[in-house]
Amino acid sequence: MASLGIQAEQEPLLGDCTPGIREWNIIETEEHYKSRWRSIRIMYLTMFLSSVGFSIVIMSIWPYLQKIDQTADASFLGWVIASFSLGQMVASPVFGLWSNYRPRREPLIASIFISVAANCLYAYVHVPASHNKYYMLAARGLVGFGAGNVAVVRSYIAGATSLQERTNSMVNTSACQALGFILGPVFQTCFALIGEKGVTWETIKLQINMYTAPVLLGAFLGVLNILLILIILREHRVDDSGRQYKNINCEEGSIHEVQLPQGSIDQVAVVTTNVMFFVVLFIFALFETIVTPLTMDMYAWTREQAVLYDGIILAALGVEAVIIFMGIKLLSKKIGERAILLGGLIVVLVGFFILLPWGNQFPQIQWEDLYNNSIPNTTFGEIIITLWRSPSPDPSEEPTGCPAEQAWCLYTPMIHLAQFLTSAVLIGIGYPSCNVMSYTLYSKILGPKPQGVYMGWLTASGSAARILGPVFISQVYTSRGPRWAFSLVCGIVVLTITLLVVVYKRLIAFSVRHGRIQE
Repeated sequence: MASLGIQAEQEPLLGDCTPGIREWNIIETEEHYKSRWRSIRIMYLTMFLSSVGFSIVIMSIWPYLQKIDQTADASFLGWVIASFSLGQMVASPVFGLWSNYRPRREPLIASIFISVAANCLYAYVHVPASHNKYYMLAARGLVGFGAGNVAVVRSYIAGATSLQERTNSMVNTSACQALGFILGPVFQTCFALIGEKGVTWETIKLQINMYTAPVLLGAFLGVLNILLILIILREHRVDDSGRQYKNINCEEGSIHEVQLPQGSIDQVAVVTTNVMFFVVLFIFALFETIVTPLTMDMYAWTREQAVLYDGIILAALGVEAVIIFMGIKLLSKKIGERAILLGGLIVVLVGFFILLPWGNQFPQIQWEDLYNNSIPNTTFGEIIITLWRSPSPDPSEEPTGCPAEQAWCLYTPMIHLAQFLTSAVLIGIGYPSCNVMSYTLYSKILGPKPQGVYMGWLTASGSAARILGPVFISQVYTSRGPRWAFSLVCGIVVLTITLLVVVYKRLIAFSVRHGRIQE
């Protein structure tokens, strides 16, 4: 099996997997081998489409929310984005438990169908006469509920690969997830060319514009994913050495079935990995959330400019992530997963430290409210001076700049564009490294036993991070500004690095811990 592991690690990213010339047939037939990897690739596709479902509208949620419901503010934006993860957090353990005892195509198809229906709902949130923001909240929550199938995907891949195939497969999974984050904003950027008005299909009251076209595409891809699962996916499970064994999920007989290995799981390592995965998802979720409001405040971008430029930035980070994944496959063989995880956290810390505002240059202030509202504790003379200095509003143009109601805009230095881009590059290096190493280590710590429930809890912890991250950053950013927000993030990362150093030696594979395989 050592030669198999070496060969698997040397395969190109997402490349073909063909059995080597060795004692393969003793363990697995070539037909079974090909079926196993076809099924794994369907899981790659499902992970890709799940991430597309999240990222394809992430840049346009804020301007669309402002358009359909004028009562929505930045704080409600945090709840809309967090609703995706709330749905995923609730669904992940359920789908994980379901996948432990039934064929995994069942929870996969059910979850994808929910996502398709939710995307259709999102396309119609403009129709109701009032409370539109709550319809958007419900739509994103249901999309997230469908995305709970990520637990099933990770569980399937962990159970269908040997220990030495695991890192390679998990990296490929993360690469597909990153490609989803790349192409989601790219699709959104392309659809931005349609404009806010777009076209309307009056018969069914469907507006196809820069906000709804992406989710309609997501619904179509979901239907395609269901068809591929029905046609191609088969149940496969192997132990850490690559030997097949039969379980309740299996639809086919297998050769050389073996018993599940006995031994306890290191629960300290399990809990620690869940905590670190939570932090990794927390910091990236808040970064994704704040990109659009931050750039609109700091650089006076319009809604359409923010959707376009921020989409390009996140797409570039996705490309960067794929490059990082390629490097991780090589680097993990030399220094191991734990060292990469530690290094990734340090890079993320540096990225957020650079994002702290410095200097004496301040953002452009948005004074639009002065024309419609009085300003408490402001003299008449100060209002007149401000009006004189501010250009007359053009009713056809939206206000830009840092809103005056955010008091910190008046005294917090701006974050320069070069500063923001440098920080984004560093976070784009650290996040994918930490992400893939977290759940690769997690799957190895759990061993070859069914991982559906455990992966459900891991996904739920990540979902909780995606709930709390947007809410945290939207509340702190709105009330205290970027200096407080990013300083607190730096403190959280420092604590996580400390935790990793303390438990470093316990983060080892199940079979290594019980002496069955040497590390």
